[in-house]
Amino acid sequence: QVQVEESGGGLVQAGGSLRLSCSVRGRTTSSWYTGWFRQAPGNGREFVASITWSRGRTSYADSVRDRFTISRDDVKTSFYLQMNNLKPGDTAVYFCAASPIRSVYYSTKTIEDYQYWGQGAQVTVSS
Repeated sequence: QVQVEESGGGLVQAGGSLRLSCSVRGRTTSSWYTGWFRQAPGNGREFVASITWSRGRTSYADSVRDRFTISRDDVKTSFYLQMNNLKPGDTAVYFCAASPIRSVYYSTKTIEDYQYWGQGAQVTVSS
């Protein structure tokens, strides 16, 4: 069993910064990846960023590229989403998710690509 837990959400003014943390615990190997998704009221859950555990390969949604940075700690059990220059449109519940790599060709950008999910952390950006 694998547990995923987010922390670090909150309220920030436009232009400010926040860092979200994600803890992944349980039976995992280095052949996993972690992603961040977000869901605003009335919208579906959308991809934000992802990182592979072994090589640290990152991917970003166009809407957050150059403002958000995904990273991991050295032991690969904690993951972070540094969010800079936040905009009111970034307001959403942010979810961390993790999954093992299950094929040679794999995606990290859709909900279906992830097996384990956290409960979410609220991020509110005021104008």
